[in-house]
Amino acid sequence: MIETGYVHRLRAGAPDKPILLVLHGTGGDENQFFDFGRRLLPEATILSPRGDVSEYGAARFFRRTGEGVYDMSDLSRATEKMAAYVTALAAEYQASHVLGLGFSNGANILANVLIEKGIFDAAVLMHPLIPFQPEARSTLAGRKVLVTAGQRDPIAPIAATEALSAHLESRGAEVRTVWHAGGHEIAPLEIDAVREFLSGY
Repeated sequence: MIETGYVHRLRAGAPDKPILLVLHGTGGDENQFFDFGRRLLPEATILSPRGDVSEYGAARFFRRTGEGVYDMSDLSRATEKMAAYVTALAAEYQASHVLGLGFSNGANILANVLIEKGIFDAAVLMHPLIPFQPEARSTLAGRKVLVTAGQRDPIAPIAATEALSAHLESRGAEVRTVWHAGGHEIAPLEIDAVREFLSGY
């Protein structure tokens, strides 16, 4: 077994099936989306780490200095660690595809790993916030991304969500954005969109 550096839950799937990384939001843990991932892709390897940063007792994947203000050096550290973690376990479990699903803080680290490393074949970003302009690096052609968001989300504003989608599209990713009328909560139509998006894997 590979030493990952994260407390995590893992359900080994069949060889030549996908690995699905599921990432919780601030204050969640490795249980938040684990069963959801198992229901989405019953034959896949499901990997659910707990964030290794504590913010007043709430688990996160990287540090911040305020709401929407990221510690960029820690984000870089977290991105390198997460990319190595996923790559190693995808190889160990002989995954056919590398898939990711994250909510809020989990969506943010997932988005940054995709932007910086491009290691995911498909990613679900639920209520992401990337409050900076990412650099255009290598192409993301062939990657599929589903972004879900709330039109009244006080944490992830519409303009920031649209800017992230536009950046990913400009890099060649195939991006679909699904909106609901509420805030930072997950709405039923998002769940339906996720099921449809991942059904091909």
